Amino acid sequence: MSNPAALPSIAWIGLGIMGSPMAENLLKAGYPVTGFTLEQDKLDRLAAAGGTAAGSIAEAVADADVIITMVPASPQVEAISYGENGILENAKSGALIIDMSSITPQTSIDLAKNAAAKGIRVIDAPVSGGEAGAIEAVLSIMVGGEQADFDAALPILEALGKVIVLCGPHGSGQTVKAANQLIVAVNIQACAEAVVFLEKSGVNLTAALDVLNGGLAGSTVLTRKKDNFLNRDFKPGFRIDLHHKDMGIVTDAARNVGAALPVGAVVAQLVASLRAQGDGGLDHSALLRAVERLSGAQI
Repeated sequence: MSNPAALPSIAWIGLGIMGSPMAENLLKAGYPVTGFTLEQDKLDRLAAAGGTAAGSIAEAVADADVIITMVPASPQVEAISYGENGILENAKSGALIIDMSSITPQTSIDLAKNAAAKGIRVIDAPVSGGEAGAIEAVLSIMVGGEQADFDAALPILEALGKVIVLCGPHGSGQTVKAANQLIVAVNIQACAEAVVFLEKSGVNLTAALDVLNGGLAGSTVLTRKKDNFLNRDFKPGFRIDLHHKDMGIVTDAARNVGAALPVGAVVAQLVASLRAQGDGGLDHSALLRAVERLSGAQI
């Protein structure tokens, strides 16, 4: 392996379900990673993996060549980026921010503009693939920003994901991510309806899902979520709360550009109703519970 000193130093802000394994994959690739997050146990986990735990955002980013952020939504991105204790006030000029959070395209555009005034470069690089994709370093990464910044970030992104594509200017990565979340939610909903239909019909569900997944109805969603459906295991890989946020992003962005999302709108409401019934902390495959309730099950 090349001399680690030659690799850029990385600050990682946000060590959640996705952020922790992703930061660990960078450590495995030889990058020096200094992290900050709100939970002490996550900082301990980073240190145990060979990283450095920082006491604040300012401390984490002070000497970093590259700053990677992975937080839940636009308000958190704004909270960590702006203000005297935020990234922009404390990062060095010439640093590159890679924001891997899933947020509104406009938040990404605004961040890039505000960072540029400080000589800091930004790309938006949201991901798809969930917790399993993060652990296995096979995420799809959709990027918005300048070609030169994308090229600079690419070796780092290659340690985190498999399909990495520059989709256009700032905010484009977020737009593609919003489309991704639309497709995933509708796909999970269709699978959930099929599961309830098959079970009520008395068919062997395992056999049915295997054969369906081998044909045109097959999908990455069905492959990844089949066991969740079969075992009613809704331990979160990707929480309903976050998918609810993402359906808000795609519905709003589509309205802004004049695109109709009739089926997406219905699924957005089903996600919202699951959340209202207290299932927000469950995996998004728990859309199955909503279909079961509609079909008469007492849950």
